[in-house]
Amino acid sequence: MARSLANIIYKGLAASPAARPTASGSFYQSILRFSTSVPNDPDTHEDFRPTSKVEKSGLSLNDIVEQDIKENPVMIYMKGVPDLPRCGFSALAVRVLKEYSVPLSARNILEDQELKNAVKSFSHWPTFPQIFINGEFVGGSDIILNMHQNGELKQKLEVAAKQQ
Repeated sequence: MARSLANIIYKGLAASPAARPTASGSFYQSILRFSTSVPNDPDTHEDFRPTSKVEKSGLSLNDIVEQDIKENPVMIYMKGVPDLPRCGFSALAVRVLKEYSVPLSARNILEDQELKNAVKSFSHWPTFPQIFINGEFVGGSDIILNMHQNGELKQKLEVAAKQQ
């Protein structure tokens, strides 16, 4: 019964016009045509268009990165957010930092390509995640893991906890 139902659904999807290759490409491209995430789509109401809080703040991206690092004892620029990392390296960094129960501030660099580039130029480091502790760039997940294993991270984070 379940198998025949699955076959019916599959055949129905395969027969749909969206599943046929289009002149511009494959099934996925025809679906993406209908995405509402295009910021300049004239059919999207202004209330639902993406907005940038950075543009409205009057601060440059470099200023925002400096402010983040200065105001947050432990700051991580990562792919995703601490509760839902979008890459293994970011997940590893968050997991190691959470071992110490220190407040963790983070920004998702996947949401803003310009922010991602600003962080790279600020730290002169090409990969993510990027972790800053007490205003100092420490490195990525591999460096944090190494510091955790040899005890250096505990010392750094104790100083960060005292600053709170």
